[in-house]
Amino acid sequence: MQSRVPADRDPLRLDAALPGGNVILDRVEGDCVYVRQDLRDTEGWWFYWHFRVCGAAGRALRFHFTNGDVLGTRGPAVSVDAGRTWTWLGRGPEPGFAYTFAPDADEVRFSFAVPYLETDLHAFLGRHRGHPALRLDTLCRTAKGRAVERLHVGRLDGRCRQRVVLTARHHACESMADYALEGVLEAILSDTEDGRWYRENVELLAVPFVDKDGVEDGDQGKNRRPHDHNRDYLDPSVHASVAALRGFIPEWSAGRVRVALDLHCPWIRGEYNEFVYFTGQDNARQWQRLCAFSALLERTRSGPLPYAAGNNLPFGKAWNTAANYTGGRSFDRWAMELPGMDLAATIEIPYANVGEHTVTPDAVRAFGRDLARALRRFLAA
Repeated sequence: MQSRVPADRDPLRLDAALPGGNVILDRVEGDCVYVRQDLRDTEGWWFYWHFRVCGAAGRALRFHFTNGDVLGTRGPAVSVDAGRTWTWLGRGPEPGFAYTFAPDADEVRFSFAVPYLETDLHAFLGRHRGHPALRLDTLCRTAKGRAVERLHVGRLDGRCRQRVVLTARHHACESMADYALEGVLEAILSDTEDGRWYRENVELLAVPFVDKDGVEDGDQGKNRRPHDHNRDYLDPSVHASVAALRGFIPEWSAGRVRVALDLHCPWIRGEYNEFVYFTGQDNARQWQRLCAFSALLERTRSGPLPYAAGNNLPFGKAWNTAANYTGGRSFDRWAMELPGMDLAATIEIPYANVGEHTVTPDAVRAFGRDLARALRRFLAA
């Protein structure tokens, strides 16, 4: 974290020295704190930030953002228990927020959205430790030496009828995608009709953190120079995890992979960014298959987050044009060409709200279970 605040006797401390942390402190003037997001190697502007405040017990502070309006529709996410649980503070009329610290508040964390980090993944794995239908492997090591987790879930004896790939965090800041991924995995591991069907018929490969260094370091990830992970599916790949995926999936698939879904979060708010949607490709068959799957999802969804197939973004509409992919190739466009592939698509899951419905980790997990249910019906058709 960079700061232009001189050392003094004020016990107030604000920093980003935590997993997923991102902030630049500009200055402190009394009870007003001026901060901005760290863009690092991002091309252009993005909106992710995540920091903690210590030494503010009993104080009422106002936080001002000095590089644009970086609050979503529900304001900042707040944690008073070192990141274990989060609530939405709410959004006020200006691009900033006020917060009154409890008299015993040793540390409070604030983030653009609810984070999902390596500790969260391993908490999930701990809840399912010893399950015979779950295996943790390592896809590769990152440039900074971190392990990129590769999960195998479902039928793991090599005799599955079909295979599926789910990826998340091609853009490091898009944390809600991993809660949906958890929901899918929970459905497969559950003692339900859906879970038993998957464990008999399907092996699912999941990569929760394609940009693992970016997730843990607190990078934006989107529009990373020279190109981000989701524009790296071309020769040669510059990111180790993308190169490893391109090498592993075709061999592992053995022609049995039918579906590949890449889980994302959209822009900060407004327009297409406040409902769940899939993006279409310039491929008529893929669009037809995506429409069929979307109809199943709309019909079978039962969780708290709504979904309507009519909200999907066809190729050629809004930002989803050829110009958006200039200079790179996305995961879904690469996966579309794998032998046996029936559906390769990207899904966008909002950070804070789906219409009037508030996005929470539990709500997004429930949507993941909805995805798994619809995917079972799509695969069984």
